[in-house]
Amino acid sequence: MARDAVTAGRLRRARRWAAAGLALAALPGCQMSLLNAKGPVGAAEANILVVASVIMLAIIVPTMIGTLVFAWWFRASNTRARYRPDWAFSGRIELVIWSVPFLTILFLGGIAWIGSHQLDPAVPLASDRKPLRVQVVSLDWKWLFLYPEQDVASVNELVMPAGTPVHFVMTSSSVWNSFFVPRLGSMIYTMRGMTSQMHLMAGDEGTLHGLSTHFSGDGFSDMHFPVRAVSDEAFAGWVRGAKAGPVLDAAAYGDLARQGVVEAPRRYGGVAEGLFQGIVDQTIPKGPGPAQGADNGAPPSVKPKGGS
Repeated sequence: MARDAVTAGRLRRARRWAAAGLALAALPGCQMSLLNAKGPVGAAEANILVVASVIMLAIIVPTMIGTLVFAWWFRASNTRARYRPDWAFSGRIELVIWSVPFLTILFLGGIAWIGSHQLDPAVPLASDRKPLRVQVVSLDWKWLFLYPEQDVASVNELVMPAGTPVHFVMTSSSVWNSFFVPRLGSMIYTMRGMTSQMHLMAGDEGTLHGLSTHFSGDGFSDMHFPVRAVSDEAFAGWVRGAKAGPVLDAAAYGDLARQGVVEAPRRYGGVAEGLFQGIVDQTIPKGPGPAQGADNGAPPSVKPKGGS
């Protein structure tokens, strides 16, 4: 019995090491989205993250090395180490102990102070191109994007011309939510009855990933959307294609605001005048809550992921 227990323990340890090895092998395939920025804001934030990490490592690494050196030098077998039980104070040691964290806080505080002003989401980005204005509404559980100058709208699909600043004006139809495109930078909250602003820009063409980072109910996990940075010609073509869709009026918005997820992006070829401002002013009612008669009170359009 003892031999069987030892064998079982070895098998468990082998399985743990195998799982750890597989996880390490998979790391090179992971995409470091926050550090692989595709816009000036994301690049600046990634630079702050790297610089702050280097500053903190300047304390951590010497401290770890000093701990090992101290333990090795004052080992019991080292007769050259001086044992001074009555030692109480050293001004030079105190100077080092207090100056290092002081300088670290000074450097990190300076980076945070400068970065918080330069990367204020409400500050427009420097560019010789006119910003594209996009109005964003977080719904349960989807994202609505309104393009007032183009008079089109989309659901769970954000299209923007690469190299053009985008001025986002955001609100919520019901509960708090948060808007985040990791490779562009700057997460910001959306709240009912008020607006928040953010300026972003995609430097290169490509498809990025946008999502919500604030739990808002059963369909929260489906609140993600593609962010397509395209050429000016492709953006104009997308607008022309969206023009073929239906008009987003108050009635269509009411249906869209019902709790539920959408299986595929939608496009609207027109937007009722004053729709976004009505959502902000709360003159347009918010979406209804869970549908009556659904299992456990959950909306019928939200289905559990997996299980029976």
